[in-house]
Amino acid sequence: MIMETFTERLDDLETRIVDACVAAGRERGSVQLVAVSKRKPVEAIREAADAGVDLFGENRVQEALQKMPECASSLRWHLIGPLQSNKMRLAVKAEFELIHSLDSVERLQRLDGICREEGRVQPVLLQINVSGEPSKSGMAAEDLIPALNAAVQLTSLEIQGLMTMPPLTRDPADAAPYFASLRSLRDRAVAETGFPLEELSMGMSRDLDVAIREGATFVRVGTDLFGKRDT
Repeated sequence: MIMETFTERLDDLETRIVDACVAAGRERGSVQLVAVSKRKPVEAIREAADAGVDLFGENRVQEALQKMPECASSLRWHLIGPLQSNKMRLAVKAEFELIHSLDSVERLQRLDGICREEGRVQPVLLQINVSGEPSKSGMAAEDLIPALNAAVQLTSLEIQGLMTMPPLTRDPADAAPYFASLRSLRDRAVAETGFPLEELSMGMSRDLDVAIREGATFVRVGTDLFGKRDT
């Protein structure tokens, strides 16, 4: 069996993204691909960069810090996994372009204080548990507007939008209501609080087409780019 090269997988993925944008009446430039490189070696990231990928997503701060110095300085890095309180200062010093996973007012306040001490303004997304699954991280939908109202007092965070992970369903199309719910929640929060919240991080390998049709601006793709990860 002939194995696909990374470039071939990237081309296939690009076709999916373009087709989804066309179906949604959107410009291709309105969606950014986050290549999820967690548990992948530096060599795989370099191969992806050589193929034209410049934005990578890591789940763990310490793993990202090990990889960043070994890769081109022009690459962009997002933290997409949960941010533990004891890793916040490391995350701030790593200078992630965006942190996707802030899930409570308390974490927002703590991170804001650390950013202020470090002299950095950190762009972040708020993670919302739209499905209400106990196993998933994220604040409840009804807590978003109170959190944004509290965040008015913060000076060193830039809240750019929302992130979610829908339930794993048999049919990727079944994720559509959850993505639509996040978009509607965003629209209501913008109207009620004045925060612009332009970014929606939602959709992965199996359901990115659905997410783009529902308004995703970031899609987080690992398996369809790098193959299955080692456990």
